[in-house]
Amino acid sequence: MSGLPKLNFPAIRLRARRRGDGVEVWDSLRGIYLVLTPEEWVRQHLIAYLTAYCGVQPKRIVQEYAVALNGQPQRADVVVVGDRAEPLLLAECKAPCIPINSRTLAQAVRYNSVLGARYVILTNGLRHYCCECRDGEYVQLGGFPDLSGE
Repeated sequence: MSGLPKLNFPAIRLRARRRGDGVEVWDSLRGIYLVLTPEEWVRQHLIAYLTAYCGVQPKRIVQEYAVALNGQPQRADVVVVGDRAEPLLLAECKAPCIPINSRTLAQAVRYNSVLGARYVILTNGLRHYCCECRDGEYVQLGGFPDLSGE
């Protein structure tokens, strides 16, 4: 995947194909090819990390999860759901060139005000911030949560 930066995730293998001037990558969760944008590069790495290192079963991952915010349809990048389809983790992915800042956090918190997930992850593939919502406050964690028992 020339032109895309090395991310702060373990390397992954992606099935890709050329399509016109661009590249598409196979999304095994949705069973479709997607345009390989910098944000999609980050999203695919995050999903691979969640399944390989955080104990998340692929069937529990929903991409572009619909969030109705003030009557306006929005989409959370990645949501991990539990046994009863309740959101456990919300992840907001940005392209590596986009800094993770207070605006990114505010966006995730707005989505989570509707979803009520316990964990929130913000990542641009280079920097990751993992938080746990405890009594209405977001507490930064030292790393990714272990969701194998969820």
